[in-house]
Amino acid sequence: MALHITKVAFGCASVETLAARLAGRAIDGEASVNTRYKPKRADELVGGSLFWILKHQLVARSPILGFAEAAEGRCLIRISPGLVPVRAWPRRAHQGWRYLAHDDAPVDLTDSAGDLGEMPPSLISELAALALI
Repeated sequence: MALHITKVAFGCASVETLAARLAGRAIDGEASVNTRYKPKRADELVGGSLFWILKHQLVARSPILGFAEAAEGRCLIRISPGLVPVRAWPRRAHQGWRYLAHDDAPVDLTDSAGDLGEMPPSLISELAALALI
């Protein structure tokens, strides 16, 4: 089972904003997240996902493609630019990233809820905030 990480979508007011930000960073079918240090368990994270925290909830994930070195000793987390909506899961904000075991990760909306994956992300967020999904 793959290992995952969580990260706050800093400065994003909605899932649409996050999706637009990732699409704007996409080059040759992948985007990247710049971080200060490479995770110690980076080899276990390849094939896992980066789960995004927005308004104190895990709301979407981006599959992790790998890692690369950036300028000044920083690390790039290479991710797929598309977002996969997940069932909203409460999660407190934190700095940097945190590991998330596969068994503790929320399920994809397309896997668990059929047609919910086709809804606009903003509507999914509102329904999740009302505890309806």
